[in-house]
Amino acid sequence: MREALWSKNFILLMGSNLLLFMALEMLLPTLPVFAAEQGGSQTQIGLIMGLFTFTAVISRLGTGYGIKRLGQKKLLLLGVAISLIALTGYYLAATLAVLLVLRVVHGVGFGIATTLFGTAASDLVPASRRGEGMGFFATGNSISFALGPFFGIWIMTEYGFKALFLIGAVVMLLSLISTCFVRFPRVEKKAPAAAAPVAETGSWMDSVVERKAFMPSLLGLLIGIPFGTVLSFIALFGKEQGLGSVGIFFLVVAISEFLIRFISGPLFDRKGRMWVLLPAAILCIIASVMLYFTHSTAMLLLSGLFYGFGFGALFPALQAWVIDLVEPERRGVATATYYNAFDVGIGSGSILLGAVAAVTNYSTMYLLSGGFFILYIVLYVGFERRLRRKASSKSMQA
Repeated sequence: MREALWSKNFILLMGSNLLLFMALEMLLPTLPVFAAEQGGSQTQIGLIMGLFTFTAVISRLGTGYGIKRLGQKKLLLLGVAISLIALTGYYLAATLAVLLVLRVVHGVGFGIATTLFGTAASDLVPASRRGEGMGFFATGNSISFALGPFFGIWIMTEYGFKALFLIGAVVMLLSLISTCFVRFPRVEKKAPAAAAPVAETGSWMDSVVERKAFMPSLLGLLIGIPFGTVLSFIALFGKEQGLGSVGIFFLVVAISEFLIRFISGPLFDRKGRMWVLLPAAILCIIASVMLYFTHSTAMLLLSGLFYGFGFGALFPALQAWVIDLVEPERRGVATATYYNAFDVGIGSGSILLGAVAAVTNYSTMYLLSGGFFILYIVLYVGFERRLRRKASSKSMQA
């Protein structure tokens, strides 16, 4: 008999996680517009958006120590509460300096909360259905990415920033309340003799970084850079071009991301990673070029379709590659390595390419962002060629 998956605690936790991401996604395309109206330059806007990601990555490194001191639930509640404080602060923010501080605070809370939500979910689902359960848990992120930016831009346009920040704070408050009602299972600690070899003999770095995941994580960083510009500047790009319905862009991206996975996943399994990782990058390059030539809403949505197809295939394929490279007991560290690299890419893209937009324009910025996908292709093809040369030399020696 199959173990039950949809427990009350799992549903509450999944809902809390969805609300956390919903509050974030509502702000990603709208906060840059708010900063611009406060007099922020493209460079300052990029810094405001990028610092959030970097502080989230840094805060994740201390969650292991925090769990030992406070326990999972208290630390998770702390992370959500910090995020709520930041959301409430946006409503009162009057200067760019205050906004910058609030982004750092929000990044700390978000980094703690996302780490603990994932850890708690893996503890709540039955071991026999962990893959299925974590897959359902991750759909909350996809739903929030599809709906958050759409509703955020709509609220900003129809009711203004005060209403946007107030609704965001209410959404975060609901996440906090829902989390309070989750009962965390007791996780038995392993005896020291049964600890993993890395914990006994490895360095601190080995506990937070998986070296075997270096190449797919590096590629994840590269695709994160242009993706950061899409998240941070697409609403400002729409204003620059005089386009309406920019929020629908994110809806198109999310739908196409979902649809392409019915093709890219089986293709990855049957043909191998190259059959996904190369064509998907080419689709993203096409999308970047299309954004450069975008002067109509129809062209914007078409570029979103290509971007969703490309990125929707790239991101899970790289993650699957990461999992294939490591032993089962190292999958958690390997996945964290990949996600952190991707988040660093998003933060770097917001800052570096935001500076490019400051001296050119958003259209040129998106065209140049396609160069990171080209660099991705060069590095990946070179890596695969080296692997093939090594394999052929070994076969000749045998």
